[in-house]
Formats: sequence, C-alpha cells, structure tokens
Amino acid sequence: MTTTQRSSPIAAGFHPDPSVVLVDGVYYLVNSTMEYLPALPVHRSTDLLEWTHIGNVVTRPEQVDLGDVPTPGGVWAPTIRYRDGVFYVIVTVALGGRGCVVFTATDPSGPWSDGLSLRAVDGIDPDLAWDDDGTAIVTYARYPHAIQQVRVDLATGEALEQPRPLWVGSGLSTPESPHLYRRGGYWYLLAAEGGTERGHAVTVARSSSPEGPWEGCPSNPVLTAAGTRRPVQNTGHGDLVETPDGGTALILLGVRPVGFTQAFSPLGRETFLTDVDWVDGWPRPRPVLLAGGPARQEAVFDFADPAALDDPGWIAVRRTPAEVASLDGATGRLCLAGDGAGLDARRPVFLGRRQRHLSATVTARVDATVGVGGLAARHDERHWFALEVRTEGSAAVVTARAALSGFERTWEATLPAGEVELAIELRQPSRDIRAMWTGGDHIRLCAAASGRRVVLAELDGRYWSFETANSFTGRVIGLYATEGMVTFADYAYSGTDQLPDADDGPSAAERSEEVA
Repeated sequence: MTTTQRSSPIAAGFHPDPSVVLVDGVYYLVNSTMEYLPALPVHRSTDLLEWTHIGNVVTRPEQVDLGDVPTPGGVWAPTIRYRDGVFYVIVTVALGGRGCVVFTATDPSGPWSDGLSLRAVDGIDPDLAWDDDGTAIVTYARYPHAIQQVRVDLATGEALEQPRPLWVGSGLSTPESPHLYRRGGYWYLLAAEGGTERGHAVTVARSSSPEGPWEGCPSNPVLTAAGTRRPVQNTGHGDLVETPDGGTALILLGVRPVGFTQAFSPLGRETFLTDVDWVDGWPRPRPVLLAGGPARQEAVFDFADPAALDDPGWIAVRRTPAEVASLDGATGRLCLAGDGAGLDARRPVFLGRRQRHLSATVTARVDATVGVGGLAARHDERHWFALEVRTEGSAAVVTARAALSGFERTWEATLPAGEVELAIELRQPSRDIRAMWTGGDHIRLCAAASGRRVVLAELDGRYWSFETANSFTGRVIGLYATEGMVTFADYAYSGTDQLPDADDGPSAAERSEEVA
C-alpha cells in the first residue's frame, strides 16, 4: 500500500500531535487542541486515506478545567489505545488544569468519561501500553531531559511503583512524545527529538523488556526534514499503525511552509501519513510527501438550519460553542452576545473553525446594529486579525484590525448601515523563483454592503504563522462579538491547496476594487 502517494495531509489545518489506533479494521485518530473546546477531535477511517470527524473526547469543560490555563498550555499530546472493549485516551492538560488524565469510552464517537487523574505522571505526552500480565504502563516525557515510565492502576489512578528514567534519547534536544509497541521479540520505543520546530525528528530504540535497557537505532534519527527542501517540514511526533495490507504506516505531524524560502506556515502543525519499511529489525519511515487533493473544497453553514452548529468542527476558546453562541429560529441567525472582552482576552466570545487550505476565502454576513463584532482569524490572544463592524447612525463602520505581539494596527471604512458581508481572503504565494516571495501568505480583509465593496487591508501572513506566533496552534477563523448582540446569517469557507503561478501582482478584478 503506497499511502504517501495518495493522501497527505490526512487531517489538514490545526491538528498537531496525532495518535492512532486500529480496532476491528477501523482506524481512530486523535489530536491536541490546546486551549480550545471541544477538545481532542476523533476522526475515523477504514483505509487511512479518507477520514471523517465523528466527535470529540472532551465535550464538557469540567473534563479538562481550562479556565485558568495560560497560552500555550491546555490539552497536549494525546495517545489513543484500545483494550478489552474499551477505548482509552491519555493526555496532559499542561500548565494548569487537571494534569495527566485518562478518558474512556466504549464508542469512540462518545460520550467519554469524566476522566481519571494520574497524579504520579508529572510530565507531558503520555503513552499507554500494557505489559504481559495486563498491568498498565504509562511512558511520558519529563521536559526537557528524558523519557520516564511508571506502572499505574487504571481503576484508582494510583502508581504501582516509583517513576523511573527510561531513555535519554539519541542525543538531540528535547526527547518527547514516546510511544511503546510490542513487535516480535522486541519492545520498540518511538520518540520525537529536536524540538517541534525545523529540527523535529523521529527516533527509535528497542529492548527485550518494556523497562529497557534500550538500544538506540544506529540510523537515528530515522526521519527528519531538517536541512531539506521538502514541502513538509518539522516532521515528528509520530505513531505507528498497521496498514490494511499488513504493512506499517507512521502518522505524524508536520507543517507546510509557503513561498520561495519556505519560511512561514500559516496553518500550523497538521497530521500527515507516510509508509514505513522495516530494515534489519528497525522501522524506517519514508520522507513525507504531498499528494494532490480536490481542486477546491467548500463548506457553507446557513444559520437558518437548526442543525448548523451540530458539526463537531466548531470550537471556542476555553469554553464550549454552546456557551458563546445560539441559533435564533425566529430570525434564522446565529447570535453572539458580547461581554466586553476582545480578541486579546483569555475567554473571548469567539466561535471558529480551522483553516484547512493554504489558499482560502471565508465570508460571513453580519448585522451589528445593536452590537460590535465580526469575522476574525486567531492564533492566540496576541496574534490575530479581524474585521469588526459597529453602527453609527445611518452607517456601518467597518474596522480592520491586525494584532501582533502586543502591537495593533487598524484601518477603517464606512458602508451603509444594516447587514455587511465580511471576507477574509488568504492566498498562497507562488514558489516560483521569479516571485522571490520571502514572506507568508497574502491576506486581504474586505467588506461589502449595498453593492459597494472595499478592501480595508492587505497583510503579509508571516506575522500570523506557526513560526511567528509559536503558540502551538494554527489559524482558527470565526465569528466574534465584543459588545451587545451581533447576529450572523451564515459562514462560508472555500479552500484549495493548488499552487499559483509566479505572482505577477493583483488581478484585474482586484485592481478595480475600492481600497479603504
């Protein structure tokens, strides 16, 4: 099975730290979500190529307790496993919250348990395995020095022994994201090293016992994109799984940097798939390639539909979508009630979805007659850009805002009062040497009403990329309110990953648009 030639990425946009399990011919994938709720999306596949988002592990705030967790903390690096009819997801709620927690379910689409805290696990990136007598083994990273391990009682959460050092890695920095497997006569310990940036790498060791001692692979790191021009960089944090034809695949994270210099990644860390060969008893993952997907993907949410918010891809910041948004059946609109908090707040009134393509357009029709709000793209509290509408007399005043590390710039335009269509346009730059584009993607912030359309701002996306924001997330584009009641008729997303030709400047249509 040549998976890499047919599907990559398999979970596009903000989907870091993947883990996968195969149960009765069906694959289930989970990812980190940091400060967003619901947390830990669960995707399902029967072939490792086509995936469906079937639910989320964390749907209730008390399952993780994110209220006081600072950015970039939150729900980090889950592992999903299965044993005796039960699915397990073990995860760390980092920098506060509940620490290491194990959730269980008999149906991976949910509902999941309230979670069992493992107080003995004082690190990150926990893995769950079982030894020959059925005792649960948790292997985790104790940043920044080494991989550790402890046996636990999954009925009580108590440790059955003192945690012990397991492996210091191959010599690269920051050994983390351990996963333990039994194959033939060996236990294999897969890990990530080199940090989650350009030096990210996959390393592996093996032993006859889950406790070690561990022999590192002579070819470590067995996978890295460091120092290459591959279109997928930062490859690491992987999980091994059997393919439908009996081979082995590696599910792992990576980023897709844009432009000639491949310096900036607007979508953050995504989930990729590559085949694994076994050479002399060691796993050798193949380089991660990109495969062509559909020319364009569309998603339109009409808020007159009472099921518009049932899609599991809606997320909010440190609270659930139901806590910030509601549908008004009488008007057919989505309602957000501002509470005075802006996008720089820890708990903004914001309802969003992941940007999944390198070129995308997101639009929303907003009425801010009795409130202030609009459409925004968020990395975290200090890195976001937005189109905000307020009403002054007979005019709708639209303000484009761009926030970067505490600095904020604004642009303003006036349109007729009433409903305004807001648009965030994101365009992947050409990699052609003639373009010599050294920044990020091209961003345009636009607004239209009563037949008049204006471009309020054009931005270089390098300032809102994984490398600059470095908040462990990716772009989430959504609706927000800061004051009063703001209502929305719809939310539409259109995206493609097709590369443009060398950038020759704005099109004729773009040149004819009014610039605020």
